[in-house]
Amino acid sequence: MRPFFLIALLLACTFPVMAQQSGASPTKDGRFEVGDITTDPGVRDPSMAKEGDTYYIYFTGGGIQVWSSKDMKTWKKEPSVFSEAPEWVAERLPSFKGLGFWAPDLSYHDGQWYLYYATSIFGKNTSVIGMATNKTLNPLSEDYKWEDRGLVMQSVTGRDHWNAIDPHLTVDEQGTPWLSFGSHWNGLKMVKLSNDFKTPAEPQEWHTIAARPRDFKYTDEEPGNSAIEAPFIFKKDKYYYLFVSWDRCCAGPNSTYNIRVGRAENITGPYLDKDGVDLAKNGGTFVLGGDTGPDRTVYARGHNAAYTFDGIDYLIFHAYTDSYERLGIEKISWVDGWPTVKR
Repeated sequence: MRPFFLIALLLACTFPVMAQQSGASPTKDGRFEVGDITTDPGVRDPSMAKEGDTYYIYFTGGGIQVWSSKDMKTWKKEPSVFSEAPEWVAERLPSFKGLGFWAPDLSYHDGQWYLYYATSIFGKNTSVIGMATNKTLNPLSEDYKWEDRGLVMQSVTGRDHWNAIDPHLTVDEQGTPWLSFGSHWNGLKMVKLSNDFKTPAEPQEWHTIAARPRDFKYTDEEPGNSAIEAPFIFKKDKYYYLFVSWDRCCAGPNSTYNIRVGRAENITGPYLDKDGVDLAKNGGTFVLGGDTGPDRTVYARGHNAAYTFDGIDYLIFHAYTDSYERLGIEKISWVDGWPTVKR
């Protein structure tokens, strides 16, 4: 299936005019307003959910921005999660300003929606992960209200060799919640959570689920060259599949982002790729990246999520083009127990 890409430029969390034919009416600074409708919303780090007959995309920037759709083609701008930053964020990150929250992760458990989000000092692991909850995703419902639940974890530059961004919640077959997260440094981590879905369970045991080699020339404060981030775990039959993003993000046409995968029968791993290489030891089977050839228009794809809607498995991601990030949605095919995407 050819993907459809919802196009817009996401720069400093604003959107330029991209789709006048859709009837959307951006404000003077380029932002779409609540209620605008378009076939071309730009997104970064998308998380997707379906409630009733409506799909929702939550994504980086602007207090966690939101679009809704009945058909995954035409999208309506919904209110952001946050209109002002929770006070605890600035207390933990004194230099934080604005509403630049990153990489939301959205899932439904025991009657409520859980939203994990991160913010950071770009290029450093001075980062925090927070959590919010809501009874519904429908902004028109009388039950709609995002309640911030505060800090889940924090990484500190010079102390930690991991980065508290790109969170993803997985609940295993026993009902135990696990949070995976990370970017660069010494790789992607996973920790068991308590029944509140927020507090690391005691005694704390941290698992490295994916990592790439890091040159010793980099200091502890530097991300280094171990370019891996954005873990997402998807359960299919007897396996947990760990999707990760390799290489360079956030550079438009110079991005080299690509999606890799490994699988494990236990949620904590080890996650092995198709050749039997552990993802914690630089393994990862290629799933999807940029186009090839002189006429390519998509330079990279990454920061994916995977979901099942109405019996169909989908890969959700953002793609880098000349107009920066676009939303990509592809059906997943399974060949010999491995996810493939045919474009």
